Amino acid sequence: MAQTTIARKDIRKLAPYLYEIPQSFRADMRVSARIYADETILEASLRDRSLIQLVNTATLPGIVGYALSMPDIHQGYGFPIGGVVATRVEDGVVSPGGVGYDINCGVRLLASEMEEGEVRPYLDDLATLLYLHVPSGVGVDGFLRLKRKELDEVLEQGARWALKRGYATHDDLMHTEEGGRLEGARADKVSDRAKERGRGQIGTLGAGNHFAEIDVIDEIFDEDAAYAFGLFPGQVVVQIHCGSRGLGHQVCTDYVKRFQGAIKGYGITLPDRQLVCAPIPSPEGRDYLAAMAAAANFAWANRQLLTHQAREAFMKALSGKIRGWDLRVVYDIAHNMAKIEIHEVDGRKLQVCVHRKGATRAFGPGNPALPPDYLDVGQPVLVPGSMGTASYVLAGTESAMRQTFGSTCHGAGRQMSRKAAKRAVHGSELRLALEEQGIAVRAGSLRGLAEEAPIAYKDVSRVVDIVHHAGIARKVARLRPIAVVKG
Repeated sequence: MAQTTIARKDIRKLAPYLYEIPQSFRADMRVSARIYADETILEASLRDRSLIQLVNTATLPGIVGYALSMPDIHQGYGFPIGGVVATRVEDGVVSPGGVGYDINCGVRLLASEMEEGEVRPYLDDLATLLYLHVPSGVGVDGFLRLKRKELDEVLEQGARWALKRGYATHDDLMHTEEGGRLEGARADKVSDRAKERGRGQIGTLGAGNHFAEIDVIDEIFDEDAAYAFGLFPGQVVVQIHCGSRGLGHQVCTDYVKRFQGAIKGYGITLPDRQLVCAPIPSPEGRDYLAAMAAAANFAWANRQLLTHQAREAFMKALSGKIRGWDLRVVYDIAHNMAKIEIHEVDGRKLQVCVHRKGATRAFGPGNPALPPDYLDVGQPVLVPGSMGTASYVLAGTESAMRQTFGSTCHGAGRQMSRKAAKRAVHGSELRLALEEQGIAVRAGSLRGLAEEAPIAYKDVSRVVDIVHHAGIARKVARLRPIAVVKG
């Protein structure tokens, strides 16, 4: 029977901020498991099943290099959140648990040319208009309800559909991962149930840890990268964090069920049924990747519509009062995806399927996937904190390409369940505390607010310092919130 507990003695330190559970830990491991952490984060990760989940991913057929975890690691479905696994395309597997239920959950950063002092007199009105223009909460519909043919176009075209409809600019798409459209998407691989769930949700934020937030650039760490990204001290910016809504959730549900019925036919044995997978070249594997890409495209179109709506809110609140209120896309990045990429493994280039589940792409300078204006400094990496705490803009590094398949952390990482957070924090008290810090709060539910309290998350600054010192991303700027919109 596979070992299901890990103690500190089972983990060895390889370098500052890098630890390893060796392949010899368990007979079914195909590679070792590596953890980016410090001692505090490492001890915290031993309190749930996240490291066992990481070890379990090291048993997947076709896995190469290492099973990796970022310092925001915590327990998830099958894979830990914060997990990165690359499998060979020719004989490896794809696992929906390595992507998650919120396919292409991601973050978009928008920048204005305003400074905090200019916005403060209008902040309450601006926060209210942002709340009204960015529909949030469970079961809330957006201002568009797509017909079936239109939805299929969204699924296959992503943010390019929004460009055709006048909700995006070419510059928006250039500064979105994959140009806002993942190749290989097929609407016919998405179930009718998934489409029905998503049809009215385009242009909505959702609930949980999703948010829209107005921030101020609080500190610059890398002046060259900040200049390239168009960021400066005191600048007012906006973050939007959301994903593929009910459509993506249903895609994951559908394919987990399908894979569970098919896996025995491929002779694959797994230590956890939540790791259910299929060979990448198989009909099931190909269909999942096509449906996942379609859900990813839905998410990019969704964030693009939310960008359009945020711009409308800023225009109504600030036009004629302040100059520089228009919002420019700095970057849009996914953190729940499985993508076919070329990486160097053991001295040779391989085509691999990189699962990033609660982890962010962090490609370094010179990578042809980057927008031309970011080629010299690397890809922007957006790391939101918890409500009321700092967020960070990082840049990808060449070291990440060598160490982590071009990946890094995606956020602070939850350390307390939603139920525990609601027991520990009253939403009304949290709202008052945030407002006393000068943060305008607009939330549809005080219970939902409590679920996302800062105490429910790890210290985002600690998480960011780990990836910075480990060399898999570098700090560019810190953001301080001044208004938060939650479902």
